[in-house]
Amino acid sequence: MRIYTRRGDEGETSVIGGRVSKDHIRVEAYGTVDEANSFVGDAIARMWEKDPEEFDDMIRVLTDIQQELFDTGGDLAVVKGKRPYKITADHVDRLEELVDAYLEQTPVVKKFILPGGTSIAAALHLCRTVARRAERRVVTLASREEINEEARRYLNRLSDFFFVLARAANARESREDIQYARGREVFRDRPRKERPMT
Repeated sequence: MRIYTRRGDEGETSVIGGRVSKDHIRVEAYGTVDEANSFVGDAIARMWEKDPEEFDDMIRVLTDIQQELFDTGGDLAVVKGKRPYKITADHVDRLEELVDAYLEQTPVVKKFILPGGTSIAAALHLCRTVARRAERRVVTLASREEINEEARRYLNRLSDFFFVLARAANARESREDIQYARGREVFRDRPRKERPMT
């Protein structure tokens, strides 16, 4: 298979249903999702290098998320009415379940925390910030063109998931989160949901 086609040499690229400029907001949106996926791959690699047995559950979950991010990018590349979307409300619900489950593994914090800790947690915080940027790009796209609304919701939940998973990764390695010293208390105590890890 030949990798290069030369079709993009004039600054355009193919989407599902046509061709657009490479700086089109649709391309920027799914390109940023692809970037997030690459950072997830880096986080998985760090887990494999650290201890694949200790982080087996996180590796499996993140590998599933990589598949879903690929689907998200595909959905964002669809011009109106060209094919059914792949990301659904079920994917969003699943992320919420994962957030609740991994939150059970973290100590309570009252203030904002600084990104970092272990190298794995730091990588997951990078995933979080890129997912947030992808969400912003999708919001811009949605203001101009039709999109899969569940893809936008998915990216919103995904950044929450990465935040909690980063904290769980720190806790798993007995590394304390560093709270933002000059901040006030912003998190209120809430009863935690009893949900098993799946």
